[in-house]
Amino acid sequence: MDTVTITIEEMTDGEASVLIGPNDRNLQTLSLCTGKEISYRNNTFLVRNCGEEDEKLIRSVLTAMYHLASRGKPVTAQDIIYAERLMRRGETIDYDRMNETIVGRTLSGKAIVPKTKGQYEFVEAMDQNPIVFALGPAGTGKTFLAVIRAVTALKKGDVKRIVLTRPAVEAGENLGFLPGDLKEKVDPYLTPLYDALHDMLGAEQTERLMEKGTIEVAPLAYMRGRTLDDSFVILDEAQNTTASQMKMFLTRLGFHSRMVINGDTTQIDLDPRMESGLVQAARILHDIREIAVIQLSADDVVRHPLVQKIIERYSQEAEETSFRSSRRSR
Repeated sequence: MDTVTITIEEMTDGEASVLIGPNDRNLQTLSLCTGKEISYRNNTFLVRNCGEEDEKLIRSVLTAMYHLASRGKPVTAQDIIYAERLMRRGETIDYDRMNETIVGRTLSGKAIVPKTKGQYEFVEAMDQNPIVFALGPAGTGKTFLAVIRAVTALKKGDVKRIVLTRPAVEAGENLGFLPGDLKEKVDPYLTPLYDALHDMLGAEQTERLMEKGTIEVAPLAYMRGRTLDDSFVILDEAQNTTASQMKMFLTRLGFHSRMVINGDTTQIDLDPRMESGLVQAARILHDIREIAVIQLSADDVVRHPLVQKIIERYSQEAEETSFRSSRRSR
């Protein structure tokens, strides 16, 4: 195998800079994904020890990223990871459609757009359905996108408040063992939600809205007996709800409200003999027209390439363990 050259003749220096990324970060990411050493010089990409199939894949990824850069869009390491993953399977990506779907804008004005097909489906589902279940592993953007959508709805006046909640179950612990008042007890569980709020509103504005009750953070148990009108309600870590808790939560839905229920069914901390409320709800409610169940996967993980590999390896181990257990039980 020889060094292969890939040239994009029409690419300007500015577009090349966007594609390559600061300190060649995007090229390093593509090298990590493909296992090939890739460098850039004088409008030409050099790929060492490259076979025909690798050349075809790398050329496709670079062309797709050029397509983004030529339209004035940023190119990130996450874009590289996702493009390489899909194109390795022969799939295509409609970047124009995804980039036209603005979920919201951060405090600095940066537009937040879906990065994967799964994220795009999730965002579309939140716009079209009063209740949306999003199931998938860590890193798929479930919590972040839901909070961004909620804040955008609040700013537009579509809802009057945001309610953030989650079951207070984590690896066998519960709120009673934590020191402090209710907020201090709940806060450690809600860091991802606060991070997204701070990105959108800033820490001070978030705090002011919480003091006014416009943004409410509470453990799931505090939802009982309430009706949530004109609200955008997010239930995070829903895999740790019991069936009765999930039913209680879903029946809090009020007029002009939306609910997003997020969870990772591979990280259930309940008693193994107890069915997760998230699993049950997704199973029995999926065919109701106003309810969407979105299944995100390792393909939608837009973190470091190793994160997806770790998720896939654990999934493979779980399948093999299940297979061995079924054989022993015969």
